[in-house]
Amino acid sequence: MWRVLVFLWPIVAVCGAGSCPCSHPELCRPIRGQRDFEVFVFDVGGKTWKSYNWSMVTTVATFGKYDPDLMCYAHSKGARVVLKGDIPLSYIVDQNNRTAWITKQVKLAKSQFMDGINLDIEQAVEEGSPEYDALTDLVKETTEAFHREMPGSQVSFDVAWSPKCIDQRCYDYVTIAESCDLLFVMSYDEQSQIMGDCIAMANAPLSQTLNAYEDYLNLKIDPKKLVMGVPWYGYDYPCLNLSQEGICSIAKVPFRGAPCSDAAGKQKTYKWIMKQVNNSLSGRLWDDNQQAPYFNYKDDTEQIHQVWYDDPESICPKADFVKSKGLRGIGMWNGNILDYSDEPVAKQQTTLMWNALLGC
Repeated sequence: MWRVLVFLWPIVAVCGAGSCPCSHPELCRPIRGQRDFEVFVFDVGGKTWKSYNWSMVTTVATFGKYDPDLMCYAHSKGARVVLKGDIPLSYIVDQNNRTAWITKQVKLAKSQFMDGINLDIEQAVEEGSPEYDALTDLVKETTEAFHREMPGSQVSFDVAWSPKCIDQRCYDYVTIAESCDLLFVMSYDEQSQIMGDCIAMANAPLSQTLNAYEDYLNLKIDPKKLVMGVPWYGYDYPCLNLSQEGICSIAKVPFRGAPCSDAAGKQKTYKWIMKQVNNSLSGRLWDDNQQAPYFNYKDDTEQIHQVWYDDPESICPKADFVKSKGLRGIGMWNGNILDYSDEPVAKQQTTLMWNALLGC
């Protein structure tokens, strides 16, 4: 199997930081250097990070409460830990506000012995608007500040699964990609805008997902700037009607110009899905067109639900595409939501999900 080798890269002293919370001071030194292949993990808090496959992880974006133990452990494995960066775009249209925010993020990253920042700004933007220019400038100026104040640090920016104004996020993708170190492409929530029939569908259909990467590459964005994000969760849709063909009609919940959306369902963790599928009406089913698994179940009120999700069979071809196109790497939302218990079946399922990131 194709493997990602982990190295402890040369590290340099921290300037202007506080007292090191690690058992060994060298663990507070920033991770520098670039891996050939990124495995980018979003962590939303808790202690499940202790069970990650650290032979693979290269970057952890901390979206939960700051955990110095996570930082120390990740550094011991040669993995970066980066801040979450989010700010209302209306606020940073003003240059002074933008500069102050960036300065604050750099200071915070230093104080927490971090290795960079992940900009997660998923706001609607109209092309040519003040916010459009402000966002482009924010990415450029944030990258310049981090690279200047923390040489070798990493600045990443989260983008929608397609560059075609998904959810009205009409960004200057080309300039943003040139400005930062990598784009994390969120190849999930692909039903956030349903323009056709209001029916339950896959979170990340294979052909739709891969075609969107071709769109990014056709913009002449360097493939080494692109990290594919895959979902470790699915959507549970209550069916207004389940046809004989198995099509689940869903409630009309508009979103950013679309009459229907995945907001008609609820996000469910892979851990929950693996337990629920065993008690379902249908068992695991497979959709050849979307290349994704799903199942049907009845709740306590006798309401039929349809659940769409990703598992190793649907993730593997996506990971193979990452390799074939020479992309920067792969990652997931999010690392915490597998079943990390000692139950044998859960351990096997969790191992298979991590291994799927490296392809079939």
